[in-house]
Amino acid sequence: MSYKTILVHADSSRHAQERVRVAARLALAEGAHLVGTAMTGISRYLYQDSSIDLTRTVVAMHMDALYQRADESLAQFEALAAQAGVPTCERRLVDDEPEGGLALQSRYADLVVVSQTDPDDQSARLTPRLPEYVMLNSARPVLVVPFAGTFEQLGANVLVAWDASIEATRAVTNAIPLLKRARHVTIAVFNPTLFDAHGEQPGADIALYLARHGVNIEVSLQQTGIDVGNALLSMAADRNADLIVMGGYGHARLRELLLGGATETVLRTMTVPVLMSH
Repeated sequence: MSYKTILVHADSSRHAQERVRVAARLALAEGAHLVGTAMTGISRYLYQDSSIDLTRTVVAMHMDALYQRADESLAQFEALAAQAGVPTCERRLVDDEPEGGLALQSRYADLVVVSQTDPDDQSARLTPRLPEYVMLNSARPVLVVPFAGTFEQLGANVLVAWDASIEATRAVTNAIPLLKRARHVTIAVFNPTLFDAHGEQPGADIALYLARHGVNIEVSLQQTGIDVGNALLSMAADRNADLIVMGGYGHARLRELLLGGATETVLRTMTVPVLMSH
């Protein structure tokens, strides 16, 4: 089991370079094909509506600038991928909004790499909840790179949040290529007595499952009275984890995204990359 296609968001954000570098290092480690995708920002539904002539709308005035910005983002992606030595990659310019375009393309990739939303980044203001939207609408694992810091090493010391849910199960399964290469993996089970699904020995079943994949596992049972998201981030800092794996909880209703508490907390205040699956 390995990642064969990795999709990374290429845009004009100041965080794009670190995001692409992380994706490129993963592609090298996995022997994966790396796809950099940039969206123009114009919804594909406008193009599909034959009753709308875009040349007669205000959008037409900005099309050249939108395509130029996307081309520049893809040129930066190609340069960074070449610098990293990625043997196989492609650039992809898509007429769509970033959220919808990434969610649609991610269905044909094994992993999607995006950045945490930075409220101070002008580019992010146009897509303030992009990681959440892609995670909830793509059915693929999403690796979210924090907007602060650089991440030369990813996946050597991994912290997995386990609550025996469907979301956590998908996250763990989707992370197996990374977990197999990790030096150490900690399965964190918070407040285990609250969940019947854990069985008599919380964490034992998932640890055995991963051990059969050759993963070096430790199970840590944690009691906490604070928000699980904050407890998870605190534990990651204490153990010098360089990757968190967790289920992404919530649902999308039209354009409204309703997230679980731990998911919201981690996406807002994360300090290390997080792999999430819904």
